[in-house]
Amino acid sequence: MTLEELKKREKFQNIINSSEYDFLRKKPLGNNIILLGLGGSYAYGTNNENSDLDIRGIATHNSEDILTRKGFEQVVNEATDTTIYSLEKMVNLLSNCNPNTIEILGLQPWQYLYTGYIGEELLRNKDMFLSKRAVHSFGGYASAQLRRLSNKAVRTVEQEEREKHILASIENARYSYPDKYFYYPEDSIKLYIDKAIQEDYDTEIFMDINLKHYPLRDYKSMWSEMQNIVKDYSKIGKRNSKAIEHGKLGKHMMHLIRLYLMCFDILEDGKIITYREKDRDFLMDIRNGKYLTEDNQPTKEFYDIVDEMENKLDYLKDHSPLPDNPDYERINNFLYKSNLYVLYSEGEI
Repeated sequence: MTLEELKKREKFQNIINSSEYDFLRKKPLGNNIILLGLGGSYAYGTNNENSDLDIRGIATHNSEDILTRKGFEQVVNEATDTTIYSLEKMVNLLSNCNPNTIEILGLQPWQYLYTGYIGEELLRNKDMFLSKRAVHSFGGYASAQLRRLSNKAVRTVEQEEREKHILASIENARYSYPDKYFYYPEDSIKLYIDKAIQEDYDTEIFMDINLKHYPLRDYKSMWSEMQNIVKDYSKIGKRNSKAIEHGKLGKHMMHLIRLYLMCFDILEDGKIITYREKDRDFLMDIRNGKYLTEDNQPTKEFYDIVDEMENKLDYLKDHSPLPDNPDYERINNFLYKSNLYVLYSEGEI
């Protein structure tokens, strides 16, 4: 680390050593914390003078909780924007390439405010979590970020392109269906875009469904998920209106692009790069309104960028060198050894 980076880390360490963060030094955290790092804009390098400090971390359970299979999933302190995950929950989220959590494995060295032995082992073995699941996990989050833009903003895109955005969002949501709903053959539900039958539409999404002896409630839940995505594209929510009112639309747009860029690093090179130093100028231009019209709506140029990134993500779905699933054997072995380390350290074995 450079002297400047050491000074920056020391500044953040002094902040978390203040009384405001005393909860970090109490049960169920304290000595069980194995990793602490920056989150949010400070983690991405896109912070400005108005950015809040977010802290993210991981903690093991103590020996009693390990042996009784009890314990916390996460500790959230809203006053300081701090979230500490249990190691078990974090491992589960990382195995699915969850964008909100996998970023803790891709910080710069100076952005880690504390790393214990297990935390160091986690960072050394972070590649065991990487898989093509990132296509759908990041793609799903990116689609959700796109839906946070206003209805008016979405309509600046041609209707046909808008249908493609909706279909991509639904397909990302469907990726998780096998884990939540009764099995159905992959070709039983087909979604595609064709010439519209509705007035004022050029194209629209159609369904071909061939299900037999399928649980009604599971089908209802799947249909409800898809219906909610369509609804999200057809209304201006209160949150979206407030985002425009308070000038936060650029921030939503920036995070949409950041998600794609981070996903490409994972799928192409097997690297987790949270701190977007090389992309900072581009991302800050988006945040500061370069791709907004005079009436504060995303420009067509911005949506052209999004389309290019969606096409690239679709390409990488089939051409990424990553395996389809994470290395569960290594992950389970890591979790086993981590728990043994805790039990040994606390004198249980």
